[in-house]
Amino acid sequence: MKNSWTAKIPRPISADAKAAVRAHLGELKTAVLHQLNTSLPWYRDLPAHQRASLGEIAQQGLTTFADWFEHSENTIKTSVSGVLHSVFGNAPTELSRTVSLQQAVQLLRTVLQVVETQVPAIVAEPDKAAARYAVVFYSREIAFALAEVYARAAETRGSWDARLEALLLDSILAGDRADEIRSRAAATGWKANRGITVMVGRPDNLEEPQLVAKLREIATRAKLEILIGVLSDRLVIVLGNIIDVEADTRTIQRGFGEGPIVYGRIVESLVEAPISAQEALEGYSAAPAWPAAPRPVAAYELLPERALNGDNIARAALTSQVYRPLSRAGHSLLETVDVYTTTGGSLEATARQLFIHANTVRYRLKRVAELTGWDPTSPRDAYVLQVALMTGRLDTVLNHPQP
Repeated sequence: MKNSWTAKIPRPISADAKAAVRAHLGELKTAVLHQLNTSLPWYRDLPAHQRASLGEIAQQGLTTFADWFEHSENTIKTSVSGVLHSVFGNAPTELSRTVSLQQAVQLLRTVLQVVETQVPAIVAEPDKAAARYAVVFYSREIAFALAEVYARAAETRGSWDARLEALLLDSILAGDRADEIRSRAAATGWKANRGITVMVGRPDNLEEPQLVAKLREIATRAKLEILIGVLSDRLVIVLGNIIDVEADTRTIQRGFGEGPIVYGRIVESLVEAPISAQEALEGYSAAPAWPAAPRPVAAYELLPERALNGDNIARAALTSQVYRPLSRAGHSLLETVDVYTTTGGSLEATARQLFIHANTVRYRLKRVAELTGWDPTSPRDAYVLQVALMTGRLDTVLNHPQP
């Protein structure tokens, strides 16, 4: 939207006043550069090429003022877009990259102080009031133009940051090479090098910009780093700086909608994040098979559902982490787990079928829990063990077929 404003000046600016400002333009530029160097320490500390660039912008502002002052008639009329183009030209991006908005305001204030002090002194007495009014109005337009420069820069930077974040998330989900993930992580400014996981679930019923803003606010308050991607009906999040995975994932849960929420294993760098992402995605696909699963739930807790859903990594994990340790410990543990789970978790029935004392059954079940991390006396853990025994036996037959 084009911003413009028209105002009557106290009296027409005389030709002598216009000529006087033009004649003293060189002195004004020198005074501005001197004031910048003496009053702004950060300006003096800039590299020479950046100092020169900002100096050119300041001098262009003076030149544009002289041109505008010279051609004004009975009204002062200008626009933000006109000043933006005249003063900053092709420099907005360079300006916003070189200095902060606060520094740009300081620079602008310094330039305008010189103009406000010296321009009325240059013209004759009858033109002083009109000159002061012109300076005030021009200062207003420059301020609007400066605000527009930084607003546009912020919008462009936000769009670019979102694109870089999307590329990084794509690399993680695709399992790209480590150097590519590192490069894209550096471009986004990702700093977390510990406690990283990937979460998958349904997005909340918000428009994507509002959802992303909500999640960023939650993560910032929890001191977590976050990458966010809405992929069709899935919300994929990479979390960093996790200390307590259960507490931190529950905090981020507020950005998800209904349905299961699954997170992968904790890794120590984004290079390892594809492993966590694969687990989370496979777990999310298999989660409907366990309606009573906690929200959020670790993908590791869904190993049997994932194995039944065709996840070969989960099947291999059940075999290597459950079946083989029990098999190496002796046939008695496998047999005890098998009988205990098929008899509905009855100590007495297991003892009778195996012709052993119930205390022996208790000892063996405790040993199973120590070896695998899954407790047969828990209904859920017993189910995991039962599926692990099945996958282990099938893998044994497949790898060592009978003659």
